[in-house]
Amino acid sequence: MMEGRMSKETQQQGTQGQPMQGQPTRGHPTRRQLGTMGLGLVAAAAPILAACTSQSSTASAKPAVARKAQSATAALSKPAGPLLNPFTGKPAKSLGTVLAVKIDNIVYARPQTGLQSADINYVIPVEGGLTRFMAVFSSHFPPVVGPVRSARQSDLDLLRQFGRPAFAWSGATPHLVPFIERARIADLYALQVGGYFRSNARIAPYNLYAYTGQLLAEAKGASKARDIGFRFGAPPAGGTPTASYEVKFPAAAYSFRWSAKDQRWLTWMDGAPAKATEGGQLGGSTVVIQYTQIATSRFEEYGGRPPYAKSTGSGRAVILRNGRAYTCRWSRPNLEVGTTFTLDGREMLFEPGQVWVVLAPENHASYVNAGSV
Repeated sequence: MMEGRMSKETQQQGTQGQPMQGQPTRGHPTRRQLGTMGLGLVAAAAPILAACTSQSSTASAKPAVARKAQSATAALSKPAGPLLNPFTGKPAKSLGTVLAVKIDNIVYARPQTGLQSADINYVIPVEGGLTRFMAVFSSHFPPVVGPVRSARQSDLDLLRQFGRPAFAWSGATPHLVPFIERARIADLYALQVGGYFRSNARIAPYNLYAYTGQLLAEAKGASKARDIGFRFGAPPAGGTPTASYEVKFPAAAYSFRWSAKDQRWLTWMDGAPAKATEGGQLGGSTVVIQYTQIATSRFEEYGGRPPYAKSTGSGRAVILRNGRAYTCRWSRPNLEVGTTFTLDGREMLFEPGQVWVVLAPENHASYVNAGSV
């Protein structure tokens, strides 16, 4: 089913005018019963745009002073130096909680809110040949993030590498919901926790947003940032000077264009600059085009099986950094570990900063359900 058409989730949104509730009261329907049936009553006139214009309240972390070694052996085994965020390669005072948020990317959902502050932005194929984002936050948290949308099987595979991350999502096909409930996550389902609201500035279901501060307060026991395979450092030798790089899906197109002025890759979507409600254009210091098989999910949705991007195994990747493109190899042996990237057998180093990871089809044949579901 094409994302732009009226879905069951849209038809069952309810009327606007009341805030969403936090924890469900006795007798509240279960998630399995709800599936994608909607998100209850709607919050009235939330100050979304005002909140979005402010920058993250978390200041850029300064390098932490390495502790003095207690013995010569400890000094050898633990090199001195600043603590680095494993997602961005930038200095950090401490490692923050991992918050992953599923964010819509259909035209009605643009511009999005909060993506500028993410450590990692995953681009994931969904039904109809379209894409959605899974934004991962840990070092900076924007005041508001959204629009929040529903989960897919590919999300659960990516989340496993983070330990027990917090995951904010608005629903899923009923067949998938029990698997999300049993997943190793701090579950921030929109019908079960506080922090979510709807803005009257957009139509449902593209108007669901969340306050990250309240989401983090609800994320009991969520894990901190940890190594997921990214390595950062000076640009390696080689690579091809590249001004822009295109990635196409059956119904979505991305262009990543190098900006020497901004020293990052600016993002175009469907031929237009990808803007943010906070201001400016989306883009990252490093862009990873991870070519893989786009299979069909085992979980049926609205009479069809949506795409399922395989993030385990190995394959080709093109990594963009510092105005150059490097053809690399990616490998992820199983769901419990992150992905390693190598260039001629050596670790490929990323530019410190925000990382984009695009799970892209290797070719038409690798996208099993290239047509609409």
